[in-house]
Amino acid sequence: MKGDNRRCFVRGIRDGIPIALGYFAVGFTLGIAAKGAGLTALQAAIASFTNNASAGEYAGFTVIRTGGSYLEMALMTLVANARYLLMSAALSQKFRQDIPFGHRCLVAYDVTDEIFGICVSVDGYLNPFYAYGAMAVAIPGWSLGTGLGVMMGNILPAAVVVALSVGLYGMFLAVIIPPARKDRFIATLVLLSMACSFLFSRTPYLSRISEGMRMILLTVAIAGAASVLRPIQEVDSDAA
Repeated sequence: MKGDNRRCFVRGIRDGIPIALGYFAVGFTLGIAAKGAGLTALQAAIASFTNNASAGEYAGFTVIRTGGSYLEMALMTLVANARYLLMSAALSQKFRQDIPFGHRCLVAYDVTDEIFGICVSVDGYLNPFYAYGAMAVAIPGWSLGTGLGVMMGNILPAAVVVALSVGLYGMFLAVIIPPARKDRFIATLVLLSMACSFLFSRTPYLSRISEGMRMILLTVAIAGAASVLRPIQEVDSDAA
């Protein structure tokens, strides 16, 4: 059993190395955002170590930068990271029933899009040590990249820092453009989100709402409306 765990751990490291390299690059640009929020390199690295999620961290840094409350921080990270609840529920079905609860909690600690993807692709049941191997390289890559981004942001000229900060928006565009090209409804939602965000920042009274709370309200409102207008159709397994 120990030998099997060791093999799964090594295989997880092997499959997690490309993820770690990608996390390092994204973490670097996220570190620029952390610098703008006033965080030190150590604080940013710890934030990435404990919250391995780009959208959630960026939302959190936005709340910090705008001087938002702890309640805004909690709500914003909950909304931004809500999809991981569904991923964790789906991934739990890959475990054997005799897997201890402690292992399930440790794996759930780092259920990101990429690690979820390689874990659900494993043939048969998932050995937790495979996830641990991927996490062993992915988490340091993410954390070190964020810390280094802050350090470089303190050294590089202001114009270069501003240019590098655009990289994070490029990452978000890379996430939303492919599905928007395939589905006109998603493309409409993306444009609607941009328009509403702009209007909220320019409309009297609404513009007085903190940026973090505006993000929460718009995310919940638009996502809720989309789920009502275009619910996901369940596949009838009996008919398949």
